[in-house]
Amino acid sequence: MHQIRLFFTALQFFTRLPIPGWVGFDPAWLNQASRYFPLVGVVVAAITAAVYALAVCFLPPPVAVVLSTAAGIYATGAFHEDGFADMCDGFGGGMTPERVLEIMKDSRIGAYGAIGTICMLALKLATLAMLPPLAAIGALLIAHPLSRLMATSLIWRLDYARAEGKAKPLAQKMAGGEFLVAAVTAALPMLAVMALRWLPPNALLYGVPAAAIATIWLARKCVRRIGGYTGDCLGAVQQVTEVTFYLCALASLHP
Repeated sequence: MHQIRLFFTALQFFTRLPIPGWVGFDPAWLNQASRYFPLVGVVVAAITAAVYALAVCFLPPPVAVVLSTAAGIYATGAFHEDGFADMCDGFGGGMTPERVLEIMKDSRIGAYGAIGTICMLALKLATLAMLPPLAAIGALLIAHPLSRLMATSLIWRLDYARAEGKAKPLAQKMAGGEFLVAAVTAALPMLAVMALRWLPPNALLYGVPAAAIATIWLARKCVRRIGGYTGDCLGAVQQVTEVTFYLCALASLHP
């Protein structure tokens, strides 16, 4: 029952989806719930894939992709997109760690954030629209959990960079066993998609290492610029690695 509460705690923090009233809330649970962040990705992936699958039956794939992406943004409250935009603004406009953190904390979006978000969403929409329907569904089912696993790796390996913030309960170190649970959760959709042959094996051979490389690059940048990670950094890693997997899935179909 405690593990179920931890999952619902993660779901409540990262989405707008309602949870049962009996779950309750304890701030300490959020740190323990980090093992279930990829499982939240499975839920979001199921929503976006279902919307796409239904829409593509009646509408052209590009329209289905827009509807699917909009459903994912609505379900998460643009939580990760906001983090990506804030990191673009902070790292683009700040010269010192203090200034970077100050800019990232500002709720207003600047030029770097707006341009970065537009380019990221355009790349996501264009890439998914060029995938065959079953491949697009498979990519959604893999990319959402995988990208959240990549974001979770920052919690596992880095220190939190500020004294307060929305992600402060995540600041404590994540145990290796907890990260293993997260990794297994992210791996299960991969195995299912590969078994159904919705994507070629090269999609994983390209996509997982590419997502890991992007994560390492962003993690090193976070450590160099602000000495660790913030909640915005987690959102940026999630968005970048999600798009990275879509690109690799498309590349696997066009050798």
